[in-house]
Parts: sequence; structure tokens; C-alpha cells
Amino acid sequence: MRQGIHPENYRVVAFKDMSNEDVFLTKSTVETKETIEHEGTEYPLYKLEISRTSHPFYTGKSKLVDTAGRIDKFKNKYSKFKK
Repeated sequence: MRQGIHPENYRVVAFKDMSNEDVFLTKSTVETKETIEHEGTEYPLYKLEISRTSHPFYTGKSKLVDTAGRIDKFKNKYSKFKK
């Protein structure tokens, strides 16, 4: 393989699904600021809102993710401060 073309930070990273606390390990170059201890070893941590263990397509269960509703609620709450 050619030298110098591969990323330097390619390492094992823990991805954590915040909706059901599932953690899985895989190699990645994603930038992280936090770490987590998983099975006795410390890994860089990347938090996810939805993963294969909580996505409706894979689980067969319907789940509402209300990101648009939170934005609308914020806009309505602070619309009175508009000039």
C-alpha cells in the first residue's frame, strides 16, 4: 500500500446510542472529545441519537424522533423577543 495516504487517527471508537444506551465498537476516524470504559478498556466515545439497535427499520417498532418539534417550540418561545 502507498505510504502517507491513510488517516493518522484511524482507531477503535465506541459508538453509544443515547436512546437505549447500547454501545458498539468499530474502527473510525471520527473526532471525539469524550472517552468511555467498555469491557475494561478505555475508548474514544461518539454519541448517536439513532443506531441499528433503535432505528424503526431494524427494530420493527415505530419511534417518534421530534427534532422539528423542538425547534418550533424554541422559535415560539422566543418569538416575543423579536424586534
